[in-house]
Amino acid sequence: MKKIFTLLTVLLLVANPLCAQTDTNIIDEVIWVVGDEAILRSDVENWRLQMQEEGQRINGDPYCVVPEQIAIQKLYLHQAKLDSIEAPENQVVTMVEARINDAINRAGSKEKLEEYLNKPVSVIREEWKQIVREQSLVQEVRKKLVENIKVTPGEVRTFFNRIPKDSLPYIPATVEIEIVTIEPVISLEEIDDIKKRLREYTEQVTSGQREFSTLARMWSEDRESAKRGGELGFVGKGNLLPEFATVAFELNDPKRVSRIVETEYGFHIIQLIEKRGDRINVRHILLKPKVSKDELNEARLKLDSIRNEIINNKFTFEDAATYLSHDKDTRNNKGLMVNQTQSYSDRAGTSRFEMDELPPEIATVVYNLKVGEISPVFTMINSKQKNIVAIVKLKSRIEGHKADLSEDFQALKSMVEAEKEEIALNKWLDNKIKETYVRINENWKNCDFRMKDWNVE
Repeated sequence: MKKIFTLLTVLLLVANPLCAQTDTNIIDEVIWVVGDEAILRSDVENWRLQMQEEGQRINGDPYCVVPEQIAIQKLYLHQAKLDSIEAPENQVVTMVEARINDAINRAGSKEKLEEYLNKPVSVIREEWKQIVREQSLVQEVRKKLVENIKVTPGEVRTFFNRIPKDSLPYIPATVEIEIVTIEPVISLEEIDDIKKRLREYTEQVTSGQREFSTLARMWSEDRESAKRGGELGFVGKGNLLPEFATVAFELNDPKRVSRIVETEYGFHIIQLIEKRGDRINVRHILLKPKVSKDELNEARLKLDSIRNEIINNKFTFEDAATYLSHDKDTRNNKGLMVNQTQSYSDRAGTSRFEMDELPPEIATVVYNLKVGEISPVFTMINSKQKNIVAIVKLKSRIEGHKADLSEDFQALKSMVEAEKEEIALNKWLDNKIKETYVRINENWKNCDFRMKDWNVE
């Protein structure tokens, strides 16, 4: 027997006069009710357009597929409420800004994007925040539901052996890369100028001439937080760089501005907004020292000299990466890069990359390298948004091929995990549907839904 969470105004929604009109006169209508949530025809259309905008493929009739996807999401969101799962606001904002920037680039300009979507970017931003927030919550619930799933070697072998030889999955080409980087030395004059500007901003805030948020919007080089007046949103200590966190959590007076803090991103000043237990919300202004052409050329010459000594067997590439490279993420790994992709790819956390998973500057030079070869010196922007110079060595390359049990065990294991996770999630959804009030408009009941129990009342 189905359990009704709370019907609220479900009966009123279903009895909406709009629903009694003929299809040609319908402005909007409730087509599904899931628990105490209604799904409108307009919701389906908006969701379909969003999927189209993101380039997602809809397998089947969108007016059957999309409402079911929305209904499934509502089940996950209800579970997120029960489990008190929250989406960190700073992560949501970061993801939304990245999407908006990508959409603007694809549209050609901000104005063209607004024309295409028929709404200003400020409205798009708020709508996408809600979408991203809900997507993050769903992802966290799914992760929690499958966190204890394990795969044994025997299960991988069974999975591999049951696949017909002519249907074995194709494994794309992957590479392993070692890297040595040098950061140009920033002049003391440039650093002094940065600190002078930050002290001036501090004086303007403390004297009441300017609001901290205004200065952040105008001058902070953390462009995403700058749009919010430098605000980061509530975060814990572990979400911040140690140097930044130490100073931020020392602040107690929202009217005061912190001392200047140096991190790997540059120099900051910080203002407290609010503390809530072990979480804090602050504003900051970030200024990054600029690298001159002379400093960049000097770094290139230094790294070119190191490259020549490696080629002349004075020391190995791995020694250079360990003792001379400025890349702290790879120094302790003899320069070997680790795939930090956030997808559920089997390569996440390993040293193997597909070409499109590499930073574009690295992919460009690696494309024509042979195994064991070292690239010429090139410039790139690192993950901290700093100009650096680098050389890379192609450690290995595995060409694209049909899956092999010994060579591709990790990839096959990932496929088995995905299969087991899908089974577990579908079982959870089956149970969730059975205990949830669901009502579907008659016009949608003949759809071929992925989950088979929706129509049970």
